Amino acid sequence: MALPDWTYFSNHGHVLFCLARQPDMLLREVAAKVGITERAVQRIVADLEEAGALRRERDGRRNRYTINPNTPLRHHNEAHCTVGMLIDIVVGRK
Repeated sequence: MALPDWTYFSNHGHVLFCLARQPDMLLREVAAKVGITERAVQRIVADLEEAGALRRERDGRRNRYTINPNTPLRHHNEAHCTVGMLIDIVVGRK
């Protein structure tokens, strides 16, 4: 049976999960894992920063990303849940 060409999560979610697993991952590596361009990942990271779900900090020559687990999910159907709850389910606690 062939896998469908859609997933249950958006690219924003996939990027968030990658950075939750590995906070110092290069955006080009995120792009390769998600299957989108590096430029698209940069836009998504900017969206997540603007929403308060993600913070970028310089760590030497690299960036390190910190997830704000208290950020509520954006759609009204899931607004009672937080980014942290979603990451706990998909990625698990470290």
